[in-house]
Amino acid sequence: MKPFPLITAHTGCMGTPDNTLLSIETGLNLGVDIIEEDILITSDGVLVLSHDDNVHLVSGTECWISQMSYEELSKLDIRAHNGVPGETIRILSLESVLPILKASGKIVNLDLKSDACIEPISNWIEKNRLLEQVILSGCETERAKIVQRVNSRIRKLLNVDAALFLTKDYEDAAKICCEDAKSAACFGINLNYRVVQTELIQTAASNDLDVYIWTVNEEAQMKHFIEMGVHSITSRNVSALVKLKQESHPR
Repeated sequence: MKPFPLITAHTGCMGTPDNTLLSIETGLNLGVDIIEEDILITSDGVLVLSHDDNVHLVSGTECWISQMSYEELSKLDIRAHNGVPGETIRILSLESVLPILKASGKIVNLDLKSDACIEPISNWIEKNRLLEQVILSGCETERAKIVQRVNSRIRKLLNVDAALFLTKDYEDAAKICCEDAKSAACFGINLNYRVVQTELIQTAASNDLDVYIWTVNEEAQMKHFIEMGVHSITSRNVSALVKLKQESHPR
């Protein structure tokens, strides 16, 4: 029997707002293996949880995280992405959720949204002794190489551009993305499930690379990729994956 893929809770899992404490707690309570959060940085160097640099206030005003201090930003009611329509959130610092993440013992997938995050995230990981608990994603080849230069001890996934598989022969595309991952010292590749075929899984395995896929929310697709043998499945519909794991690997 193939090992069940690691279950990665997409930020905003189970209908919670993205990049919130509620989302983290929901994933942990469901028993996932990995918690994924998006990372940006403020003008005064504070790492925060957000997918986009530009955020929208209830008033309709738009502001940019990279141009504000954390003190300014933390006071604003931001329109939530995902969650209940009309819901607002406050932007969280990465430091503020450290206690719950560290205590959980779960792997944390930090999805970097800018190069400006790289050195601060390296310092944060080292300071909090999280080398074994944190992996980085959001790294296409050049960003992954920067991470490697800044701190070769940090584990990272290569984010693969799906367009590669649409513009080249599939076998060639599979080889290229694996070569890129190896060149940047990544331990695996991270890509949209829609371009994943058995040939890529085999090519990755021959290069000692794990295959992480996102974002799979339908149960039928989950079963397909479980059988295919991917290393991790990222999903918002975490409870469905947990149920499949319980059914296939009963304790």
